[in-house]
Amino acid sequence: MSDDVIKHSVHTLVFRSLKRSHDMFLSNQGVLPPIDETAEKILKATKSRDSYGLVMSAVQKAQAIKEREAMTRPETPLDTEIAESAAIASDGAMLPYTGPAAPSSTAITPLPRKAPVMPRPKWHAPWKLFRVISGHLGWVRCVAVEPGNEWFATGAADRVIKIWDLASGKLKVSLTGHVSTVRGLEVSGRHPYLFSCGEDRQVKCWDLEYNKVIRHYHGHLSAVYTLSLHPTIDVLVSAGRDGTARVWDMRTKANVHTLTGHTDTVASLVCQAAEPQIITGSHDSTIRLWDLAAGKSLCTLTNHKKSVRSIVLHPTLYTFASASPDNIKQWKCPEGKFIQNLSGHNAIVNCMAVNPEGVLVSGGDNGTMYLWDWRTGYNFQRLQSAVQPGSMDSEAGIFAMTFDQSGSRLITTEADKTIKIYKEDDTASEETHPINWRPEILKRRKF
Repeated sequence: MSDDVIKHSVHTLVFRSLKRSHDMFLSNQGVLPPIDETAEKILKATKSRDSYGLVMSAVQKAQAIKEREAMTRPETPLDTEIAESAAIASDGAMLPYTGPAAPSSTAITPLPRKAPVMPRPKWHAPWKLFRVISGHLGWVRCVAVEPGNEWFATGAADRVIKIWDLASGKLKVSLTGHVSTVRGLEVSGRHPYLFSCGEDRQVKCWDLEYNKVIRHYHGHLSAVYTLSLHPTIDVLVSAGRDGTARVWDMRTKANVHTLTGHTDTVASLVCQAAEPQIITGSHDSTIRLWDLAAGKSLCTLTNHKKSVRSIVLHPTLYTFASASPDNIKQWKCPEGKFIQNLSGHNAIVNCMAVNPEGVLVSGGDNGTMYLWDWRTGYNFQRLQSAVQPGSMDSEAGIFAMTFDQSGSRLITTEADKTIKIYKEDDTASEETHPINWRPEILKRRKF
């Protein structure tokens, strides 16, 4: 039996195997596999449900109506052609066909989706310089307007707090007591008190009936740059170069909370009655929202790339804005949801102010002032602050700004040792100063 087996070399065996394989597959080498009709149907049904699921019921109703109409009226060749060309098959349908007859009330035509549009900015009158007030002997670093709108206070590097009549611009009184630059001022709406803070680490409470300091709040380890009063409770919050914000009981002078978390100078601070009750901005380029009751940070916003020197709350909307050399950003309370960027003010933005009309003003370290429409972020005016005659041009810098209580006057305090008051140009109209609105593609989204 073993003699019948012919022994071949490996080469011959491999060659034969290759030849057999070649012969086996040669016949159908270029032929595609047969189409599986069931699989094709499932694929088409899935695709149509995915793409046109919202209008499928409308399509089916339209088809039923078309069939009913075709049965009830005599067909003409033209009608047949139109019906055939426009009839909707279940797998290729896009719009329901109702036939040449008047559309039936039972047919549901899906409404086309409206493309999102940017809201057009509200027209604001341009602002112009109305008055320049001199009197301070150093950089004017802070300003606060009294709730009755009769006077305003300014603090400067000459260590003096000056109180000015808002209507006339005349000096009413000078308060001395700080031993270094005055950096923050707040006037209480609930008591006859003025609060001030400075680079001498002091936070003072002045009684405006006697024009004397009645309380000191001790605790800051370095210069105090900003302070804010809570609108509804007797609480004062101050913050500065030691990277903390301190919450003080106004009456007892007790340090209720020390809000720690920032890793650099806290440059800006605002308080509001609703949550978050305290918002701080720091040179560590973060913004923190604080829980006042617990004395803890609720969340940290890290969107800015550079130091946040100013935060401002909108007087009526539940939103706030923060300023940094990279951008001005708007946020939604209470969770700090980002709304939009206001780009273009390429300077160190020291301060901002907003009025009830929705005019947001940002002031730069180089003396530039940009005016924006709050809702759309449209920059409707750019101003360059003129330095006081005799000053160096490099002293064009805006350190603080605020609107008066009516929102019709803007008060700025500057590096040329002056206070400037701006007002709206009464002669301007929408015809003389039209809106030049070109929304960016990137900003096209719902507000």
